[in-house]
Order: sequence, then structure tokens, then C-alpha cells
Amino acid sequence: MAGPLSHLKVLDLSRILAGPWASQVFADFGAEVIKIERPQRGDDTRHWGPPYLQDEQGADTADAAYYLSANRGKKSITVDITTGAGQQLVRELASRCDVLLENYKVGGLQKYGLDYESIKAINPGIVYCSITGFGQTGPYARRAGYDAMIQGMGGLMSITGVPDGQPGAGPQKVGVAVADLMTGMYAVSAVLAAVIHRNETGAGQHIDLALLDTQVAWLANQAQNFLTSGKNPQRQGSGHPNIVPYQAVPSKDGYFMLAVGNDDQFKRFCHIAGLDELAEQPAYATNSARVLAREQLVPLIEAATRERESDWWLEKLSDAHVPCGPINTLDQVFADPQVQARGMVVEQSHPSAGSVKTVRNPVVFSESELEYTQAPPVLGEHTETVLREMLGKSDVEIRQLKESGVL
Repeated sequence: MAGPLSHLKVLDLSRILAGPWASQVFADFGAEVIKIERPQRGDDTRHWGPPYLQDEQGADTADAAYYLSANRGKKSITVDITTGAGQQLVRELASRCDVLLENYKVGGLQKYGLDYESIKAINPGIVYCSITGFGQTGPYARRAGYDAMIQGMGGLMSITGVPDGQPGAGPQKVGVAVADLMTGMYAVSAVLAAVIHRNETGAGQHIDLALLDTQVAWLANQAQNFLTSGKNPQRQGSGHPNIVPYQAVPSKDGYFMLAVGNDDQFKRFCHIAGLDELAEQPAYATNSARVLAREQLVPLIEAATRERESDWWLEKLSDAHVPCGPINTLDQVFADPQVQARGMVVEQSHPSAGSVKTVRNPVVFSESELEYTQAPPVLGEHTETVLREMLGKSDVEIRQLKESGVL
């Protein structure tokens, strides 16, 4: 296999998004990822549609687009972990893997003998990553956690949405499950750090990763604004709490993003907009002044931008090196020549649909090119292969496991 992690084996007991997002990154980077799924049903996201992937005749397959977004590159095997034989299979697999990912409730795998201490006993070097809503400790530890509620609890929704007093005011969640996605990305970096530590010391370890902790951590400058000032940040719509103008502005035919990052850029914007006098006024000349004068300045800017079409603004501002950009719908995103030039869509053969398109991993390595040879697997696609090749099971043993309902 290609990729910088082709020497790693990852056992993935996670479902939905945070864990699968992490394991998809590992698969993209070349690791062998074995996804454990429930027989018959599989990962819940297989059923989170429509839309569903369609076959060559236009009929829905068994897999929703949601599932496809987070499971490329993996091997799917079905195992009933509520059975003793199923638990033994997972332990055998874990004994041969470098990493185990799981997102069961706190203590949920202990009754199956698949918790960290049980797996550590058979594989002391395992890097075992547990993803939960609230972590392994604390008063909320045993609660279930989902992205939407975490966006609310973790403060993100309080700073996302239209400001009070304006049409459409109110808190909003982000349009994708960012708490899940960021937790998945933290899982990747944490696991790799633990693997490096193991390479140096020989010791594996347990990683405790919580959606709420992650959400609080990546509030970033907004959290620091609060910790520094003691004041709650407010919703700014598309605006920025620390930079002005830095938001969507209206044009004659729609909106575009204006992202003025310094005073020189503001002067160049004002010149193009016919507002040179604003750049010279002390109330607007510096970013700090503009932040304080936001309510007075933004209407003046919007009055000017409404005079011309978005394309005119994007051309003139880009030529003057004033950061700006269109607000694209997804059809426009994937038609964008830069997105196409970067090859952001990959197409892979698929056993049920003929082919499937997914969004490639954004990382480009100079010395270990990534390959996308395995589409998101159909349920149980690799059960027999993994049991034969990794565990040495015979055809008779596999047949007996199937007949007993373990697979």
C-alpha cells in the first residue's frame, strides 16, 4: 500500500462520524483499517438518507451519501460483539493491530472484554483511542453526546448566527458536524503522537477524547477573547469579532466575501470603492478603530458595494490584492477551476454502484503519494478475506461462524 502510514493497522470499532472520520484519514494515509460493523445493519450512517448511492440502473443502493463521506479506504467486516465468539474475534484482531478506535459510551465495552485494560493485557503496545461526548471522567461522563447538542453546549452556537436586532436573528449551528469532524482530526494527531511515543518507549496508551472538550478547545480566538476580557463574544453573522470589514457584503446581484486583513488593504478597498475619505478618518484608519466603529462603518461600505455586481468587485479587488471571494454553492465549488485543478474529487470502482465519487484528502505528500484504491466498502465486504488473511481462519471455521450468527 502507498502512503506514509502503510505500516500501521487500525481496528475501527467506531460509528457515525468522529471516529470514522479519523479512521478514514488513517486509511487515506495508507494504514490498513478494519471496520467492525454489526451484522445485517452496519454503521447507522449507512441508513442516513436520502440521498443514497445509486446503481447503474438508477436504483438506490444500501448506502447513504453520509456513510460514503467518512468510510473510504476501509475493510468492512461484520462481527456480533455481543457473542463470546465475536468478542474473541475482535480480541484476536486487536492483538495484531497498532491502533484501536472506539466511540462507545463510557464503560460500554467492558462487559464484552473489549475495554482498554482487557485489550492492553493481550497487546501492551496498543494505542487505544476512546471518543465520547463528555470524556471518561466528570459529572456528564455517562451521557450520550451528539454534534448538534455539543455545538450548543460548547459555545459555538452562541457566536454563530445573525446578531440580535437584525432580521433572522438567533443562534445557529454550523452546516456540517464540525464538533465531530474536529474531534476526528484531534484523534488522528493524538494517535500519531502516541504511536511516536510507543516507538520511543515501547509503551502503548489510552487516549481519552471528548466532543465537548474538543469544541471548547477550538473556540480558539473567541475563547481567548472571553478569557482576556471577561466579556461574552456576540454573534456577528458572517462578520469577524476582531477584524473589520471582514464579512459578506451585498452587491448589485448578490453577495461576496470581503476579508480586509490590514490597514493597507482597507485603503486599497476604499480607493476602488470611491471611499478614499474613509481611509483617512481617524475613526476608520486603523483596524482597532474600525472594530469599535463597526456599526457606523459597515453601512457605508455596504452602500458602496451595492452599486456594482459581484464579479466586478471580485476582479477589481483581486487585482488590487484585497482579499475577497465568491459565496459559492456546491455545484459552483466543484466546477471551480482551482478545485478541479487540485483534483479534489476522486472516482473509485464500487461493487454495487459501478463507481462512486468522493472528496479526496486535502494533504499532498511529496514522497509518499496517496492512492485511493478502496471505495467505501459495502457491509461485510471483506469479512472472509480479513478472517482468512489476518487470523488464518479456515473456510470451515468461517462457515461455522456465519451459521452461528457471529458474522
